[in-house]
Amino acid sequence: MRTVSLRAEHDGQDRRYLRATLNTEGDLVIEGQDLGPETASVSSDGEYEWSRTILREHIPRLLILLDQPAGADILSTLERHWTGPKSYELESWISESDIPSALWT
Repeated sequence: MRTVSLRAEHDGQDRRYLRATLNTEGDLVIEGQDLGPETASVSSDGEYEWSRTILREHIPRLLILLDQPAGADILSTLERHWTGPKSYELESWISESDIPSALWT
C-alpha cells in the first residue's frame, strides 16, 4: 500500500505527522498524529491521533477543489502539491468544503 508523507515536523519536544493512503476500497485516508507538550489542550497523555476518510466516489470532487483534473491520481497530487506547510492548508480546505468525509479522533 502506497503511503504519502504530508508532514513530518519536529519542533523541540513536539512532533507532528500527517500521511495519506488509499484503503482497500479506494477511499482516501488522511491520518495525523501529534506528540508532545503542545497537545496538552486536547490530550492528557501527550498524544493526539485522528484520521479523515473521503470515500472513493468523492475523490474527483476533492481533486477539483485542489485545482486538478477529476481523474488525476490523488496520492501523486498530494505528494506534489500538499506537503510540509501546505498540508495545513489542505486540512483546512477539506474540513471547510462540502465534500463528505468521516473524521475520527
